[in-house]
Amino acid sequence: MHLEHLTTEQSNGFARHLDQLGIDEALALMNREDAFVAPLVARALPEIAQATRAVVAALRAGGRLIYVGAGNSGRTGFLDALECQPTFNTPPTQVIGLIAGGFSGFADAAEDDAEQGEAALRELTLQAGDIVVGLSASGRTPYVLGALAYARQVGSRTVAIACNTGSQIGQQADVVVEVDVGPEVLAGSTRLKAGTAQKMICNMLSTVAMTALGKVYRNLMVDVQVNNHKLANRARRIVEQAAEVTPEVAQQALEAAGNRPKIAILMLLGGLGRSDAEALEMRSAGSIHHALRELGAQ
Repeated sequence: MHLEHLTTEQSNGFARHLDQLGIDEALALMNREDAFVAPLVARALPEIAQATRAVVAALRAGGRLIYVGAGNSGRTGFLDALECQPTFNTPPTQVIGLIAGGFSGFADAAEDDAEQGEAALRELTLQAGDIVVGLSASGRTPYVLGALAYARQVGSRTVAIACNTGSQIGQQADVVVEVDVGPEVLAGSTRLKAGTAQKMICNMLSTVAMTALGKVYRNLMVDVQVNNHKLANRARRIVEQAAEVTPEVAQQALEAAGNRPKIAILMLLGGLGRSDAEALEMRSAGSIHHALRELGAQ
């Protein structure tokens, strides 16, 4: 499909006089348009679920989740990959974000080069067990197309996330998530509604996948990295809530566990020492629920 025919490139009729609106009116207009995004993403939940299951399967088998995109789409994937490290204690090599031209985003010509998309995955030594998620608001970005085509050649699972239906990247993917959010308030600026939709989808992919992999207990981020005062405080409260103990007991357990909330929780709930709690975590594939079931069976 030609660029000028894409929904994301059209002019939004409700915003045709954007430059003549007062600040309050313009903000209200943007807010109204943004309100459409979540219900539209909801329509794609079955496809997002398929994508999430594929991510879980790949990560559980030792593969990697690799986001690929250009411009705002690339930065969205990169940010999600980056946030997985402190939130879920993932190694930097497990969830990766690739951006055409690098993170600065100023080398926009790189998005037009399909060979660069392939080369970026070759540099990572892409394996069949990895999963590649291509992000493109237009659904036709050559960099992403090149990456997805190469991923399929290698045998990796592929997911396409686009904001136009009938996308070209969808034709290169095993799972296709297309959310048509309509024309942007600022015509063609896909960092707006399209960017919001992509961010919501990435949030769901990584959060629900990591939950399925045992990195969440109840709704607590029990694998959070403790590397500043705010996160130290949060980790203590996580242990408090999960083990139903006082702040003092939670803090003592956390220190004894080497600042690992999950280990502290297992120590408290199972009456274990640190080494036994760590061994139990390994046997339970990181799941507190599985670990507690094992303790209950003993």
